[in-house]
Amino acid sequence: MTPTRLSRPRLSGAVVGRIAMAAAICVLVSACHSAGSATEVATSSLALPAVAGASGCGQAASSGSVTLSLRVGGHSRLVIVHVPTGYGASSPTPLVLNLHGSGATASDQESFSGMDATADRDGFIVAYPQGLIRDGTGFDWNVPGEPLVGGRGKPGGSADDVSFLTQLVGALEARYCVDTSEVYATGFSGGARMASQLGCDASPIFAAVAPVSGLRRPTPCPATRAVPVIAFHGTADPVDPYDGNGEAYWTYSVPQAALDWAEQDQCSTTPATTGGSGYTLTVYQGCGGGASVALYSVTGEGHEWPGGPAMPSSLTSLLGPQSNAVDADSVIWAFFAAHPLP
Repeated sequence: MTPTRLSRPRLSGAVVGRIAMAAAICVLVSACHSAGSATEVATSSLALPAVAGASGCGQAASSGSVTLSLRVGGHSRLVIVHVPTGYGASSPTPLVLNLHGSGATASDQESFSGMDATADRDGFIVAYPQGLIRDGTGFDWNVPGEPLVGGRGKPGGSADDVSFLTQLVGALEARYCVDTSEVYATGFSGGARMASQLGCDASPIFAAVAPVSGLRRPTPCPATRAVPVIAFHGTADPVDPYDGNGEAYWTYSVPQAALDWAEQDQCSTTPATTGGSGYTLTVYQGCGGGASVALYSVTGEGHEWPGGPAMPSSLTSLLGPQSNAVDADSVIWAFFAAHPLP
């Protein structure tokens, strides 16, 4: 779920804790984004492309983060877009969608994952969309066929978030110079479940997915190709338990989800397993189309983004301990860069 309420049952105090961490630096939601040493705050209307395949190559864009709005399916939607340092308007650039957890916001996820620094270093655009189902001070995603946290039903007329996120990619491609063979999705908790869904429902668009603390293999999974998947999950996660047996949306274990993806991708179901300081890496190889399925099981970590900004100590009793055994942002990008669309 989220960095502040992190996909857990009604933990508004946790939301406050995460927001407080970000608020120490910026006070306004979605309004404190750095471009080098400068601060850029902007809100504008982002129109969907009139023609499928419209390209934003050649349109100038400043580095740094900007908050944009667009209208999809009759709903007004928000997304924070971070353009990397050194962005060239004529050079096709990879795009990563980074989805917040339940009860959180786009701004929370930008702070929580710390991915802007990796984007600046490695030269990719990262977009932080925002859900629309109100949940306390934040929002939830409409993951198809799944209940909300606490078993709540979804409000009538809830937006189709698979449609929103796929159309968002087209809108961003029309505004920025995006390499359409390098469009990826990651997310935390509820956002990780949404990213898992995109791997199934939008495999022609998203080259690979990286769910953090929320890997699922949706059923049905109508992917039209083998989708590379890399996931991270703490073995002591109290919100989405590593061994399953959690809430209604969380019944089976994380290793089972990885195995299900391996079978989906027609990989060898005998994985290679290696160990590191504080983690175990399980990799399924021999998959169709050059894909692979990888799972970092982070020993003793709770409901967290491995290697992300420090979690307030007040949250450890709710979300479990944090580990820096793995730098998720760097590992995610290396995996994505190795798996463009075939």
